[in-house]
Amino acid sequence: MAKKSFRQAVNEALSQEMARDPRVIVMGEDVAGGLGAPGEDDAWGGPLGVTKGLMKQFGRERVLDTPITESGFIGAAAGAALTGLRPVADLMFVDFMGVCFDQIFNQAAKFKYMFGGKARTPLVIRTMYGGGFRAASQHSQCLYPLFTHIPGLKVAIPSSPYEAKGLLIQAIRDDDPVIFFEHKMLYDIEEEVPDEPYTLPFGEANLTREGDDVTIVAFGRMVMLANEAADRLAGEGIACTVIDPRTTSPLDIETILEEVRATGRLVVVDEAHPRCNMATDISAQIAERAFEALRAPIRMVVPPHTPVPFSPALEDIYLPSVAKIVDAVRAVMAGGRKAA
Repeated sequence: MAKKSFRQAVNEALSQEMARDPRVIVMGEDVAGGLGAPGEDDAWGGPLGVTKGLMKQFGRERVLDTPITESGFIGAAAGAALTGLRPVADLMFVDFMGVCFDQIFNQAAKFKYMFGGKARTPLVIRTMYGGGFRAASQHSQCLYPLFTHIPGLKVAIPSSPYEAKGLLIQAIRDDDPVIFFEHKMLYDIEEEVPDEPYTLPFGEANLTREGDDVTIVAFGRMVMLANEAADRLAGEGIACTVIDPRTTSPLDIETILEEVRATGRLVVVDEAHPRCNMATDISAQIAERAFEALRAPIRMVVPPHTPVPFSPALEDIYLPSVAKIVDAVRAVMAGGRKAA
């Protein structure tokens, strides 16, 4: 298998699905680019070049540049999905959800329920999220908990190039609306990715490390940090299981419960704001359903309850880190209690 970046994996998934199914279209701001401008007829392919080349392959009838009006083209994508197309809409930054949230949570998410289960809405909304890019708080938030909260939406958060390709192809083939979160700090990460199309199932977590001492649950880019922390802790004789849920809706809580019951300790790493995020949700479910198995209090590695800072020095302090995960694991190992 060839090594591919996260960016290439997403692009390849889009290209292969568009070639396989003529109903798949891509739409968003500057996803094609170059229209009416001198020089190359295929500009950047979005701000970070993810859709570059698709317009030349499939033409402007299937790769649609839209006006800067998220409420318009997200609403159009939802309507297109109802009428038989399989649109992939590029929301660019998830922070822009405030402009089009009604079209997502009051319309697309509810179509199946409004029409007696007969409506299909095969809509994918790709969006960038996350800090570390020095893009300030209006372009750096982790808002997947808000979408996870909405019944009728599926939420996928790939953690690597391999995960990105398999989950995106699954999302495009799914008949329900999917919000697909891409951490902008992962786009240049490389790993081996199959050339052929493949899918990864929603609602089935992936264990990236296995150990008997502590269970670490992490999302998106945080999986990479958790794996690094687990490798570092292995040198201290602490064996960690790292769980990548892949999707937050549906959430594979059964796998998390199983692993927590085996280790007796839980650390949850979540880059989202700390109130009502996935770390608090998982911690609550474990406390309710597996409290008797816990040998130490649950630890959450999360940012402070503030907007993402623009200052590089402050942003580095704000974000979860390998060092913070290591400290949390050491704490649950040192400060625990024996299970009853």
